[in-house]
Amino acid sequence: MFGQANVLAQGQAEFPPSVEDFYLPSILPWGAHDTYWFTKITAMVWLAVGVLIIFFLASYRKPQLVPTKKQWFAESIYGFVRNNIAVDMIGHQGVRFAPYFTTLFCFVLLTNAFAIIPFFQISPNSHIAFPAFLAVISYVLFNWIGIRHHGFVKYVKNSLIPPAPWYILPLLIPIEFFSTFLVRPFSLAVRLFANMFAGHMLLLVFTLGGFAMLNATAWLAPVSVLSWVMTIALTFLEFLVICLQAYVFTVLTASYVQGALAEEH
Repeated sequence: MFGQANVLAQGQAEFPPSVEDFYLPSILPWGAHDTYWFTKITAMVWLAVGVLIIFFLASYRKPQLVPTKKQWFAESIYGFVRNNIAVDMIGHQGVRFAPYFTTLFCFVLLTNAFAIIPFFQISPNSHIAFPAFLAVISYVLFNWIGIRHHGFVKYVKNSLIPPAPWYILPLLIPIEFFSTFLVRPFSLAVRLFANMFAGHMLLLVFTLGGFAMLNATAWLAPVSVLSWVMTIALTFLEFLVICLQAYVFTVLTASYVQGALAEEH
C-alpha cells in the first residue's frame, strides 16, 4: 500500500484510476496471460487456508492432558466459538455445528487481518467475490439444515408463513420470502465487504495524503506527519473492525441456523 501510494503521489501512475485498476495482475512469472486468475488476493486466500490447516493439525497432532501452548491456543479458539456462539445461539444442538463455525470464524479473521499485515495490506474480503462465496456457503447450510430437520414443505411453511391473521398474509409472505431467501445472503456478503473495503480505503487515503503533502510545498510537509499518525490510529481501529466482523459474520450464520431449526416462525 505504501509503495502504491508513493507512486500515485509522485504522479507516476494514471489518475484517476480506471475500472481495470481493480483487476490485479497475475503474480506468476510465467504465462501471465493465461494465469490472470492467480493474483495476490488468490494467493492470500490459499495462504490463509494453508496456515489454518497446518496450525490445527500441528496443535492436535499429539494431544496431551496438560496442553501445550499451541494446543491450549487452538482449544481456546474452539471453546470460544463453541460456547459463546454455537451453544449460546442454538443451544445444545449447536455443538455439532461448532467445527464449521470455528473454521468460518478463523478464516474470516485471518483473511481480514491481512489488511493490516505489512507486505499484504489488503484483505481478500475487500473484494466482493470472497464475502459473497462465504455467504452462499452459509446460505446453503442453513437452508439444507432446515429442510433436513423439518422436511421441505414444513420448512418453507415455517419460513414464509408467520403467525398472523390470514388477511395480512398476502402482504407478509412476500416480505418473509424476500427477507429470508434474498436479504440474508446479500446482507452477510455486503456487510463484510463494505467494512473491509472502507477500512482499506481509509488507510490508503491517509497514507496517500501523507505522501502527497510531503511532495507538495514545503509548508505542507510537516502536516504529512499528522496524516501518518492518523494512519497508525486507524490501523488500531481497523484491528477492532477485523475482529468484530469475523465475530458478526459467524454469529449471524449461527442465528440463521437456529432459525432453520426452530419449530415455529
